[in-house]
Amino acid sequence: MPTRDDVMKALEAVIDPELRQSIVELGMVRSIEIHANGVADIMVSLTTAGCPVRNHFQTSVAGEARKVEGITHVNVSFDVLSDQEKGSLQQKLGRSGGLPTGALARVDNVICVGSGKGGVGKSTLTANLAAALSAEGKRVGVLDADVWGYSIPRMFGLGSDRPPVSPQKKILPLEAGGVKVMSIGFFVAEDSAVVWRGPMLHKALTQFLQDVDWGALDYLLIDLPPGTGDVSMTLAQLLPQARFLIVTTPQPAAQKVARRAAEMAHKVSLEVAAVVENMSGFTAPDGERYPIFGEGGGQALADELDVPLLARVPLTMPLREQADAGTPLVAVDPDDPAAQAVRQAARGLIALMPMDLPVLHVEPPAAEAATGMSLPMAG
Repeated sequence: MPTRDDVMKALEAVIDPELRQSIVELGMVRSIEIHANGVADIMVSLTTAGCPVRNHFQTSVAGEARKVEGITHVNVSFDVLSDQEKGSLQQKLGRSGGLPTGALARVDNVICVGSGKGGVGKSTLTANLAAALSAEGKRVGVLDADVWGYSIPRMFGLGSDRPPVSPQKKILPLEAGGVKVMSIGFFVAEDSAVVWRGPMLHKALTQFLQDVDWGALDYLLIDLPPGTGDVSMTLAQLLPQARFLIVTTPQPAAQKVARRAAEMAHKVSLEVAAVVENMSGFTAPDGERYPIFGEGGGQALADELDVPLLARVPLTMPLREQADAGTPLVAVDPDDPAAQAVRQAARGLIALMPMDLPVLHVEPPAAEAATGMSLPMAG
């Protein structure tokens, strides 16, 4: 029969990502009750009811406790530290200020839209997915993290206007069709090449997350650059509770490369939520379908990763035309076959994501001192 001490020992492996210490050491394990059938009821005390890393504790506590021999099931519940307990914890940590609550605690879900290679229509899908989520009544933001190939502003018809700055010195995202948008394209001359190394990218992305007033959002979609380089690793560090949406085309070559993006997500402990197959055949104006890029790559990748395939999005002429025109196809012609598939993906994403708990946590910028770079603010 496992004991309370056995479970407590196992929970020493659960680290608070903000306070950088074990929840056992921090005194956050409120109670442990073990029943004769091996079921363990564990209560964890949070620093705030809206703790942005609550999902992290839910998963980690259950996972570590299940490693104890004899534990068959784990129920994790939460309460909140009292003011006196918070004061004691601050004293223990040597902090005079408040305990951290996360820079993006008003954002419920962050979705990194990634692919292993370029040219799979990832940005077009991101823009249309944002419009589809907005049409479902969700509050949506899009961060264009494809610093070298930024295209989201154009797809939303926003041009290169500088975003305004609030009295609190926060950058305010531009809006199009109810979607909040932020991109490096707003801060550089139109069509300028961005030639940055890793530290500057890290600082820019940190500012996009910490210095932008995103407000309350149900979804923040992040359009990643292709591949598994600096930007993806930086976002994994800044947003450990983010989820990946992998975009691939049907052809085996694209599916194999997209698998590498999924492998990168696993290596940095980010959850791969689902797969979307883009360019899933060309649908001509007469309705005839041509599988230009082959068949089955998206489903094969989803099966390999053991995640759902949310949709197969066909390549239609209006999908390309509206991307260039600056209005997502979903907002203009929701009955187009491609728009219908994106709307299906949006509904699938809503079904996958919890809407009652914030999941974001942003680490402090590690590269600021090294670069001294900051985004130019308007005004």
